[in-house]
Amino acid sequence: FHGQMGMFTRALTYILSHGADGLRQVAEDAVLNANYVLRSLEDVLDAPFAHSGPCMHEALFSDNGMAEGFTTLDIAKGLIDEGFHPMTVYFPLVVHGAMLVEPTETEGKAALDQFIGALCSVAERAKAGDPALKSAPHFAPRARLDETLAARKPVLTWKAPDLPVAAE
Repeated sequence: FHGQMGMFTRALTYILSHGADGLRQVAEDAVLNANYVLRSLEDVLDAPFAHSGPCMHEALFSDNGMAEGFTTLDIAKGLIDEGFHPMTVYFPLVVHGAMLVEPTETEGKAALDQFIGALCSVAERAKAGDPALKSAPHFAPRARLDETLAARKPVLTWKAPDLPVAAE
């Protein structure tokens, strides 16, 4: 057997801890949460498939309508400054500037409302052309990385910094 045994163990534990009724409930909650996010943001962000029926567990948006030069990446990096892990960006490939939001099925309404408020705020800044958004994140341990350089010349090793020796 070749595989990630730890992941299989976690998946089995999740299934057994929820049971059949619990799995049905978390699936329904995932769909409910995604549709809540979609309906809450469809007037703020372009939602290309918003009117083709309910979404399942993901809400899809695009960067259409942002100020000239502002992209999905700027919105994702702005979300980091708001304290949120950014959504999946540029996927699916059939949607230009795709932002795929997949809210966790166990998040409550208050947490979803916080996320929606943060994404709304960042989107409004992108529409207004806020130049600070182009260099976000500002409050993360690392500044914005050159993702093109990182993809073309990956550094796959880490070297421990030289630590000062304590005086005896």
